[in-house]
Amino acid sequence: MIKQVSRFVAVLGAFLALSVTPAWAQAPVPPISAPAPAAALSDGYVLGPGDVIEVNVLGREEFHPRVQVQVDGTVQLPYLHSVKAAELTIIQFRDQVNKLLRDGGYYTDPVVNVAVASYASRYVTVLGEFGSPGLIPVDRVYRVSEILARAGGAKATAGDDILLRRSDGQEFRLPLNDVAKGGGTEDPFVQPGDKLYLASAPIFYVYGQVGGPGAYKIERGMTVRMALARGGGLTARGSVSKVSVYRKGLKVKANMDMQLLADDTIYVGERFF
Repeated sequence: MIKQVSRFVAVLGAFLALSVTPAWAQAPVPPISAPAPAAALSDGYVLGPGDVIEVNVLGREEFHPRVQVQVDGTVQLPYLHSVKAAELTIIQFRDQVNKLLRDGGYYTDPVVNVAVASYASRYVTVLGEFGSPGLIPVDRVYRVSEILARAGGAKATAGDDILLRRSDGQEFRLPLNDVAKGGGTEDPFVQPGDKLYLASAPIFYVYGQVGGPGAYKIERGMTVRMALARGGGLTARGSVSKVSVYRKGLKVKANMDMQLLADDTIYVGERFF
C-alpha cells in the first residue's frame, strides 16, 4: 500500500511541474507597507500614441475628425494639420485646439469637444486567475479593487493574494479580502504600466476512504481535520487512526490539527473491522 501511495504522489508531482507561472511572480514577496501612490490620472485621461480620439466643433459639420495619436505624439486635424496630443489630458488638448482655432481665425468662439473612441496607450495588465485577464485601459484613477471588478473578479480557483508590480519594479502583495474591504494601502491606486497577477490557489489531494476524493483548494489556515471535511468526511469504513499525510513524496508525522501546505496528499485507510 505504501508503494502505491508513493507512486501516486510521484505522478501528482510530475503533473504539477507542468504548470507555468510568470517568472516575475514566482518568488515570494513579503507584504509591503507603503502609502498609496499619487494618482497619475488625477486631472483626467492622459493621451498617448495609439489612442483614437474624436474632435468636433459644435455646430460645424466640417470639423468632426476621428484621428489616432501617432508615434510622434501628434494628430492631424482640419486647418491645423499636425497638433501635439500625447502627454496632454483630454481637457488640456481640448483647450489647445480651441486656442489654435481662435488664434488662426478659423472660428470666432469655437465650442470644442474631445472624446476618446479607443484607449490604447495607458493600461494595466491583469494575468492569472481573473475572470477576464488581459489589458484593462485606465481612463481615470482606479484602485486595485476596481480593476479586479473590471477584469471579472477572481475565479474560484484563485489564491488569496494579488501581486501588484509597478513599472519601476516595486512589488506589493495584497490580500484579496483586504482589497475588497479596505482602502489606502490595502487597496492602492494603479498606474499605467502596472501588472496584477492572481496565482492559482494551492491545492491538496485527498483519497482513500473519504466521501469525495480529489483535489481541493487550500483555504487560509486549513488543517487536516478541515481538509477531511472538505473532502466529504470519512466513509463508514474510514478510520481516523489510518489518516496519513504525504509531503513532497514523503510520509510526515501528522495530526488532525496540522496545517496543510501546497500539494500535500492525505490518504485515509480502511478500518479492519
